[in-house]
Order: sequence, then structure tokens, then C-alpha cells
Amino acid sequence: MQFLLAFIVVVPLLGAVAALLPAPPGLKGRNPDQAVLRHGVTVTGVILIAAIVLAVGFDHDHPSKMQATTDISWIPALDVRIHLGIDGISLPLLVLTALLTFLCALHSYFKMPAGPSPKAFVALILVLESGTLATFAVLDLLLFFLAFEMVLIPMYFLIARWGGAQKQAAAWKFILYTLLGSVVMLLGLLLIGLKSGTFDMVALATDNGRGLTSSVQVIAVLAIGIGLAVKTPMWPLHSWLPDAHTAAPTVGSVLLAGVLLKMGTYGFVRILLPIAPDGMHTFAPYLAAFAVAGIIYGSLACLALVRPGAKGDLKRLIAYSSVGHMGFVLLGIASMTPTGVNGALFANIAHGLITGLLFFLVGAVKDRYGTADLDTLSGATGAALYGSAPRLGGLLAFTAIASLGLPGLAGFWGEMLALFGAFDPADGLSRPAFLTFMSVAAFGTLLTAAYMLILVRRVCMGAKPEVPRRIPDIQHHEFAAWTPLAALTVLAGLWPAVLLGLTDPAVQKLLAGGKS
Repeated sequence: MQFLLAFIVVVPLLGAVAALLPAPPGLKGRNPDQAVLRHGVTVTGVILIAAIVLAVGFDHDHPSKMQATTDISWIPALDVRIHLGIDGISLPLLVLTALLTFLCALHSYFKMPAGPSPKAFVALILVLESGTLATFAVLDLLLFFLAFEMVLIPMYFLIARWGGAQKQAAAWKFILYTLLGSVVMLLGLLLIGLKSGTFDMVALATDNGRGLTSSVQVIAVLAIGIGLAVKTPMWPLHSWLPDAHTAAPTVGSVLLAGVLLKMGTYGFVRILLPIAPDGMHTFAPYLAAFAVAGIIYGSLACLALVRPGAKGDLKRLIAYSSVGHMGFVLLGIASMTPTGVNGALFANIAHGLITGLLFFLVGAVKDRYGTADLDTLSGATGAALYGSAPRLGGLLAFTAIASLGLPGLAGFWGEMLALFGAFDPADGLSRPAFLTFMSVAAFGTLLTAAYMLILVRRVCMGAKPEVPRRIPDIQHHEFAAWTPLAALTVLAGLWPAVLLGLTDPAVQKLLAGGKS
């Protein structure tokens, strides 16, 4: 298990280096570009298998215990260690990352986005995977920061080199926002490490803030929280997200929504809640207020984009919906209760599955029609997907329904538990304030249902074109890439105990200061 976790983190980096090297003669095949894309599928497939084996071998009877740990001294002068480990909080995110990256590599093998050499594309995807997996596996604050930053450059180039219209501006906006947030976050991490005498996240979580004064905790939460909030993204630090999603290639949008956004919320749970509880207690009402503002703002933006004549972009609409969905995650964290934090972690996974699938579907619609403009798709020459590509239209409608939080699908449980957490927040937090936040967030679920149902009506049931246009329905490689996400959306909705059974003991221990 110890070797397996290190293998999962390191092998994508080795695979990225191998992708840039000349292929051996026997592996070139007839098409060198397809050979390197096949290499990407192979490496990400091996990582996915290893992640599944790790999940199977995980001690499910003790999910609060750090398992598969590696602890090696790296920079003795600063007491920085290569410390890896997983528990019930990080394991689902690790498997989700491996799954989505493999599905993106598989999709790219059959539908490579227009742009430069596939060699660089595959290498960037693998570096991105390694950085994301490391973020969820490391247990040292400085190592966490390095892994957290490692994903920025690959995503920048994926947007800037393989993106669509306005790709350069969107890529620059993405990198500037996230880098500026990260500089502030680094100061907060250094403050914690220097004041407590260690960067070890397990030791700091066990100490539960007792080695840090309240003022240090407040400053640390403010600094680190800004960096994490940019990556989440939290309103009003979200404005880079719609541009990045609109310009990014399909696989870039899938990884950005399905994996990268989770790094911010994971940092809130893994670092701020257990290490600086007093600081979090101070800022929790403000975090909840920004969260519900994001829920309403994202929903209203989607309603504005989906109305006829607004020239709304389908990818941009899904991006704004992510601002609202991540608001529920932040609301659950701000409640500082086991119920709310479990809801936040569940909503993280559900959003990764559902929104990842939505971006795959939107990319397929855009490939077939050459546009993601809603007015074009639903106009006289528009989609009417139920008539022209019924399986594609049906799956799009299913995913939209899952995104609005229909009971029985994955999107429901996280939002409901986050609302329950706000209904009865942690001791010391103002219950009337959180009841207000809960009510506003509950209204946001109605707005979410409104724009998603309008979206389905316009795109799937739009007016039939005067001259019927036949488009390809779901193809074999698309079926292979999308089925796991749809199946897991149903499984998580019908059997939430699979995920909650992992996260709840770990969350209870985290909030109790390392005591099971």
C-alpha cells in the first residue's frame, strides 16, 4: 500500500517525460501522433487500476486512520518531509482524479483537440494528473503548496494552446488569479509552520490549534483562505472560471471542473478546519455569506444566459453553475459540523462526476454543430436533440436533472447535508444567521432547477429545423468514456453510504482534534 500510493503520485510524471521522448521503433506504429495518445491512455489506465487496487486494499474498518504512509526527511533545516498518506477524506478524491484523467485521455485518443503536437498535450495531462494526485496525498504544508501550484502551468498551456476563441486572454486570467491567490496562501502556510515549529499536517491537526494563538490563526485563515477560495472558486473571486471554461478544450474543462476546483475545498477541510479552528470559527459566518451569495449569483447568471436572445454559451452556463454548486460545498464547510463537512465532501465528488459528464456532453454537441451558442442550438436550425440524436439528448437531460439535485441521484445528498449543517451549525456560531444562509441557499436550489429545466427544454426539445439535420448519436468511444460517470452518479445517489461511510469517521476525527 505504501509503495502503491507513491507509485500513483510519481508514475504520471515519468509518463510525461516518456511522452516527450522519441518512441522506440516498435511502438511508433503507422501514426506517431496516435502512438503518443495511446501512451497517455496506457499510463492513465495504469494509474486508475492502481488507484482502484489502493481503494480495495484500504482498511475500510478504520477510514479515519492515515494509511499507505510514506515519511522521508527532505529539507531537515525546515523540517520539511516527503510525507504521503490517505484517509477516508482523500481516497475518494484520489480515485475521482484517476478516473476523470483516464476518461479524458481515452476521449482525446479518439477526438484530439485542434492544436500543436499531441506529445506536449499528453505530457501536460500527465503532469496535471501527478500534481492533482499529490495534492490529495501529501501531508506536509510546503509539499501541499508545491503540488497545489504544480497544476497551474499545465492547465495554462492546455487553455492557451488547445483552447478556442479568446484562449490567450482566458489563460492569462486563469494564471494571474490563481498565482496571486497562491502567493498570499504561501505566507499563511509559512506563518503556521514557523509559529508551530512543524509543517506536518497530521501533527498540526492533532494539536488542533493549541500551539497557535488566536490572532495567528485568524491571519493564517485569512491568507490561506484567499488562495483556496480563488481555486474553489468562491464568489467574488470566481471571474476567471467562466472565461477559462469557455475557452478550454473539452478535456480541459472536464479536469478543471471535475478535479482542480476540488483542491481548494479540500484545503479548507484538510488544513484550516483542524489546524486553525479558532480562525475558522471567526471567519465561518463570512465564508457562509460568500457561499450563499455565490449560489444565488451563479443561478441568476445561468438564468440570464439561458433565456432566448441572450446569446448564451452552453459551456459558460455550465461554468457559472459550478460557482453555485461549489457554494453549497463552502456552506457545508462553514457550518463546521460533521453533517455539513460530510455534505461538502459528498458534493465535491458529485460535482466532479456530474459536471465532468456535462462538459463531455457539451463538447460533443459543440463538435457536431460547430457552436455552443444556445440561441443557435435551440433556434430554427437548432438541435432538438431528442429528434436528431436521441441518446445524446437523453443523456444530456439525465445529467442536467442530476445537476439540479434530483433525489436518487448524486447531486441531491451533498446539497441536502450542507443545508442540514447550516440548520444546526457548530457551537458558538450564530444560528439565526446560519438559518438565513440555509433559507437563501434552499431558494438557490429552486433557481438551479429553473435554469436546468429551461436548458433541457431549449436544447433537447428545441424546434425542429425546416430541413432535418442528421448528426451522429453517441459513438462507441463516447459511450465508453461517459458510462462510468453516469453509472457512478446513480450509484452515489442510491447508495450514499458507500461514500459517507468513508468520510464520516475521518471528518469526526478531524473536527475532534485528531481523536477518533
